[in-house]
Amino acid sequence: MKAHDGMYIDGEWRPAAGADTIAVVNPADEQVIALVPAGTIEDVDAAVRAARDAFPAWAATAPAERAERIGALRDVLAARKDEIAETVTAELGSPLKFSQAVHVGAPIAVAGSYADLAASYAFEEKVGNSTVYLEPVGVVGAITPWNYPLHQIVAKVAPALAAGCTVVLKPAEDTPLTAQLFAEAVHEAGVPAGVFNLVTGLGPVAGQALAEHEGVDLVSFTGSTAVGRQIGATAGAAVKRVALELGGKSANVILPSADLAKAVNVGVANVMSNSGQTCSAWTRMLVHDAQYDEAVSLAAEAAAKYGERIGPVVNAKQRERVRGYIEKGVTEGARLVAGGPEAPREQGYFVRPTVFADVTPDMAIAQEEIFGPVLSIIRYEDEADALRIANGTVYGLAGAVWAGDETEAVAFARRLDTGQVDINGGRFNPRAPFGGYKQSGVGRELGSHGLSEYLQTKSLQF
Repeated sequence: MKAHDGMYIDGEWRPAAGADTIAVVNPADEQVIALVPAGTIEDVDAAVRAARDAFPAWAATAPAERAERIGALRDVLAARKDEIAETVTAELGSPLKFSQAVHVGAPIAVAGSYADLAASYAFEEKVGNSTVYLEPVGVVGAITPWNYPLHQIVAKVAPALAAGCTVVLKPAEDTPLTAQLFAEAVHEAGVPAGVFNLVTGLGPVAGQALAEHEGVDLVSFTGSTAVGRQIGATAGAAVKRVALELGGKSANVILPSADLAKAVNVGVANVMSNSGQTCSAWTRMLVHDAQYDEAVSLAAEAAAKYGERIGPVVNAKQRERVRGYIEKGVTEGARLVAGGPEAPREQGYFVRPTVFADVTPDMAIAQEEIFGPVLSIIRYEDEADALRIANGTVYGLAGAVWAGDETEAVAFARRLDTGQVDINGGRFNPRAPFGGYKQSGVGRELGSHGLSEYLQTKSLQF
């Protein structure tokens, strides 16, 4: 598969400062499909300097012109959607139809939303005898994960550009080819040189150098809570802004009045989507005692249908992590009703779609983020018990509530300590804020709330 052997810095592809490379592996067959350069501190420094130099002119550009460039970027991504989807499938292992619809379709919609928002957003307002201006923060260091490689890039870069910021992107080392295609799209869309820059590399080297660089004004990171803590500490020492979208252990609360079959089937689909590699996945299904056995039976039946429908997890380390959690669940006393730790295929990083029943809230599989196709079903006695269990983790990223009456579902959802809740299977909204409570992160992505992360406030009194 085609790959650039350099970095995209200041509007051109430049040779990397070092000779080391990263092998990109197709997780479905374990074959190396490309080599990309492993960025160094020197590469990051060059990219940040380019972004720093480009910032004044881009920040001074009229919002309508920034909107036009983002709109052009959306159009290029749409024109190249098949190529991008095939690339995501090759380096992430996602089934092609899912790559086309979700991995590429969703970020195109997000880019479009920011093209619209940049043109209409109120970057200044009158407050009494003051004029309040919302100005770009400066240079953004964007560090993105592998699970939704294009979406996470667009969710950071598009609002940053709309705000008038310039960007240095360090994508995950497992999925750098999608990031390279994005850089090509930025170039084709006519975004000025230095406004967007790309450095591929390893997190402890290129990622850390970007987070620590004194020329970076804001670090936007999506990934594990453990790494988020490190970035937060680094940024705090420099009094630097951060936006952190971290882990999750989201609860899918099925109230007794809900359509049980629909709630269970949609819940299982949510967990198996993207092979379980979704931070907002509803990995804990909470069911009332009276409906528990039926829900377990429905979930086991639904999970069995995904055996040949989901792709692999991203790499061997992730496969062993997920299988380790499945083994731990069995050891802890949970009842395996679908799947298991055994490898379903001889080749590829595949994991069996797995469902546990008789899970108690204190088990590791009910408390820790597994990041694989593993569902834990937990019983509750009444609404107070369900709320206690749902809020009983360190995370608060997402969740779902099902009830026969929407008012009942909303009343319960308002008491959840979580940033986003789907009511009776509510659809994805690219303009709604996404982000978490507690250890699921700081800040929001998407829509106007996502744009505000990249703005700072100045007031002038008259």
